[in-house]
Amino acid sequence: MRSLGAAVTLLTRVPIGRADWNRSDLDRSLRWVPLVGGVIGLAVALAYAGAAAVVPATVAAGLAVALGVLVTGGLHEDGLADTVDGFGGGSDRERTLRIMKDPRHGTYGALALVFSVVLRVTALATMRPASALVVLPAIHALSRGGAIALIAVLAPASSDGLGAAHSSPGSRRHVAIGGLISLMIGLSALGWWVAPFALVTVAGAGLTGLFAQRNIGGFTGDVLGAAQQVSEVSLFVLGAALTSQGLIEGAWWR
Repeated sequence: MRSLGAAVTLLTRVPIGRADWNRSDLDRSLRWVPLVGGVIGLAVALAYAGAAAVVPATVAAGLAVALGVLVTGGLHEDGLADTVDGFGGGSDRERTLRIMKDPRHGTYGALALVFSVVLRVTALATMRPASALVVLPAIHALSRGGAIALIAVLAPASSDGLGAAHSSPGSRRHVAIGGLISLMIGLSALGWWVAPFALVTVAGAGLTGLFAQRNIGGFTGDVLGAAQQVSEVSLFVLGAALTSQGLIEGAWWR
């Protein structure tokens, strides 16, 4: 499964060997993005459940979120920081893209990262481990499904980079398959509670896409990362709200 291997290599730091991915592999990898996200979410949830047995919930949540960042190499967080820096500091399209390509992060980007981490840690700390084990895989799968959906509705804003690499006509079909997989993971984990989670995902990714279209005329790899983060943080808040009310206490089929 070269396309699955490409998705794992692009989205994580998991050492699965090196391969010469071609354009077809990159396009097909889009369908596996939510699956890889779901596995990452399960790993984060397991880490939280394990740590919560020996340390306070807030500490366990911090360790679990840190694990997720380590597994992905901060890929999506970097996209969020670059995008917020560009949208906040760019006065026109060219300057915005130039800021986004700068590897250094400014005040806007740093604050965005702080808010992202703090909100995820505090939201996770309110969840019981049994709830986290069903909520987190859905959050990570759906947020990545929402991010790749922008590929199907926006044009690439730049002729180079990760965004342009996923802009072929065939990408839309693989995005649709990936979106279906993300919904299947969410439905398997949450049952019909997947509906509000899906709506929040669409809102988060859609809002990011609207800002991207207005500021740079399309999407880039950084914009996809920002869309994933906006959706993920929003879903963490939703998950905390539902679990704190006892509406999601564990596997829905139990």
